[in-house]
This record gives sequence, C-alpha cells and structure tokens, in this order.
Amino acid sequence: MTTPARDLWLACPVCEVVAGQYFLEVEHRDYWRCGECLATFVEPSQRPSAELERTHYRLHRNDVNDGEYRKFLNQLAAPLLRNLAPGQRGLDYGCGPGPALAEMLRERGHPVALFDPCFHPDRAVLGDIYDFITCTEVAEHFHRPAEEFRTLRGLLRPGGWLAVMTSFQANDVAFATWHYRRDPTHVVFYREATFRYLARHQGWTCEFPGGNVALLRKQG
Repeated sequence: MTTPARDLWLACPVCEVVAGQYFLEVEHRDYWRCGECLATFVEPSQRPSAELERTHYRLHRNDVNDGEYRKFLNQLAAPLLRNLAPGQRGLDYGCGPGPALAEMLRERGHPVALFDPCFHPDRAVLGDIYDFITCTEVAEHFHRPAEEFRTLRGLLRPGGWLAVMTSFQANDVAFATWHYRRDPTHVVFYREATFRYLARHQGWTCEFPGGNVALLRKQG
C-alpha cells in the first residue's frame, strides 16, 4: 500500500478541483476531503481492484420479491415516479446482479434498460437517450465520479431526471465507525452540498426528497 504525502493537495474525483486535503486514516485506509464540493474520498492508490469488487458484488442479494428491499428502493422510486409522465423510458445504471428497481419501475409502466459493468455489460444501451436514469447504491463505488456524472448527463434528454441514492455523509466524528465506510468497495462519500455543487456546475436543478436521495434534473 502506498503511503500518501499528507501535506499535498489532490484533485477531487467528484469536482476535479485540486482542493483535496488529507482527512483521516482508518484501518489502514487513507481518506481525503475536498474543500470545494465537500466530498470525502479514498486515497486513489488504495481503491479496490476490479476482481475484489466483482467478488464483493456477488454477495449482494437484491430480490424484487423481498418486501423490505422494495421498501428501501421505494425511497427513490416514489419521488421519481411523481415526476414522470406515463411510459417514459429509463436506464438503471449500475443495476447489479438483481435489477429489482428496474422491475419496480416496469410494473408502473416505464420501460427500463439495464447497464452494469459486471452483470449487464451491454454498452449498446449507452448509445441511447433516456427520460430518466436511476443510480441506486452505485455512486459511492465510482472511481472517477466526475466522468461518470458527465456520461449520465449525456444520456439524458433535456428535462430528464437523474435519481441517485447513496448514504450521505454528515458526521465527521462518526466517520471512522460508519458502516458505510467499512464496505471495501465504497470509495467516495457525498454530502447534500456535494450534489448542490454538481448541480450548479453541470446545469442541473437539485432536490432532496429523502434523507439519502438526490433528484437532479437536466436543464435544456
């Protein structure tokens, strides 16, 4: 493991501004904090390998028939559905091995394409334009989130919605013991302020209908 030079500044992977300052070491992992968008991110040299990520993702059990899991996903689905006209087309980006959210949205009459680099790697779907994109428990895995958000913006029509669900970081004191940090595949942590920053700089509107949900709307 490479030891970071803690007196340096790093480019933030979310906003790409050279504003990352050393934040904390926890369990042999080093974390940086962006002074611009307030994201917290893992030392780039300590990101997990693709093999480790795939192994960890296969442990996920995302069953659309699990009532508790549907309730969890509904934190994003319900506010998104309130903003969709009938029959609008979507993309579940990073859908994982069991695309339960896509099935829930299809049940409401919305056709949904799937993309996941490990489990649904058909990149042909990335050549289309969508009315909405869902990104549920995915953004925290992005190694290059700025690139990912630009890609997602390009896949949306003007007026389209990007619905993101991830656990927002709010408490620095509790960061070391936070369960979300302990997942070895989670490499970037967002705050509401982070999404507000992205909205201002990428031409979105932004709202927070729930504690860990951001709805971003692409302007014309």
